[in-house]
Amino acid sequence: MAHHDRRGLPLSTRSDRAAERYRAGIDLLLAAWPGAAEALDAAIAADPDFALAHAARARLHAVRAESAAARTRITAAAACVAQRGTERERSHVAVLSLAIDGQSEAALARALAHAESWPRDALILSLPLGAFGLLAFSGRPDHDQARVDLCEHHAHAYAADDWWFGVSRGWAHTENGAVARGRRLTEHGFALRRENANGAHALSHALFEDGAGPEAEALIAGWLPGYDRSGILHGHIAWHAALSVLERGDSEGALAIYAEHVRPAVTAGLSLNVITDTVSLLWRLGAYGHDVPAGLWDEVRTYAGPYFAKAGFGFADAHMGLLAAATGDHAAAQARIDALTDLVEAGTLAAGPVVPAICRAALAFADGDHAACARILEPVAAEVVRIGGSGAQREVVEDTLLVALMRTGETAKARALLDRRLHRRPSPRDARWRARLTA
Repeated sequence: MAHHDRRGLPLSTRSDRAAERYRAGIDLLLAAWPGAAEALDAAIAADPDFALAHAARARLHAVRAESAAARTRITAAAACVAQRGTERERSHVAVLSLAIDGQSEAALARALAHAESWPRDALILSLPLGAFGLLAFSGRPDHDQARVDLCEHHAHAYAADDWWFGVSRGWAHTENGAVARGRRLTEHGFALRRENANGAHALSHALFEDGAGPEAEALIAGWLPGYDRSGILHGHIAWHAALSVLERGDSEGALAIYAEHVRPAVTAGLSLNVITDTVSLLWRLGAYGHDVPAGLWDEVRTYAGPYFAKAGFGFADAHMGLLAAATGDHAAAQARIDALTDLVEAGTLAAGPVVPAICRAALAFADGDHAACARILEPVAAEVVRIGGSGAQREVVEDTLLVALMRTGETAKARALLDRRLHRRPSPRDARWRARLTA
């Protein structure tokens, strides 16, 4: 009996159970839902020569930053697909192999080419998409538009009831500024499968960009208890709620969410999420004039110690720079700035000069030199998008510039920036700041 994946593509396995467990595993992987590892392991046990099951397991290891295990699995997938695999499956494994090997530029090019031939291969199409996808971390200033273009180019290949594509397409439009359309697409996709952490995450973004903070808080409060704490996005989705609560000016409420769901000791999230979420929330608290309880910064610094020690990953570098500045570690901050500057001069830092600039500005801000912070950030503000991540995540940099302008008496510039932000989306925090400047 011939077997197919969830979107009708043939699978090179003769095992009914392997095919069924593979389909379930891919669903769970695309939904960032617990159980994907067990489902894919069961598929491999049912058919040890099933290449795509090994490849999907490799992808799951890579998502969790388990590099050695990912390489072992993708090597097994390559051996299996060479013996028994279609052209599509061989290309599928090759794309994942490049991504797992850290060859991001080549992986992106190969993934886009693969999608031209097999647009319904959702696992491969997912690689360029998302806040942490190959496009986001490509260093391209137009990566938001590129994701929209990619989704629209392949929309014909997906049914209206494809929950994964609906959410991915909606998120792309939201991040690119078409918030109303993005929200509609995301809500539709999420309604098709509520057990979908990527769906809840994308809808949280859409509500944030729509200025619907209370709706985001209500969504997360009602949905999050049904998502096991072992889920990799559990802490990050809670971070979105904390961000909204803080925007209303409720620092104690934001800290309560942080303590229960976000801080390193309580979350099972990916190291990149844990570090960037904790750093950006604590930095915002301090920048907005709230007290950061003793010990919280030290806990983050201890957790972050083993990660991202080597400069070169712009999104992580920017947050590690904020962390070093906030904790008064001038030596670490300067060492990262120097390393990043060397990479810029060598032409090997994808996101470019904006990354060391963010780190220098953070150090100036933490030292109380707000004028210097503003001088550094103003010329590169439009380039911050190149570090990747989402608009909500990158906003911490713009917040830093805005607060620096206000604290140095650059009222006209601060008002102009606030006006642009308020035109883009309602924000109770920005409205308070704008009223204060006007007064």
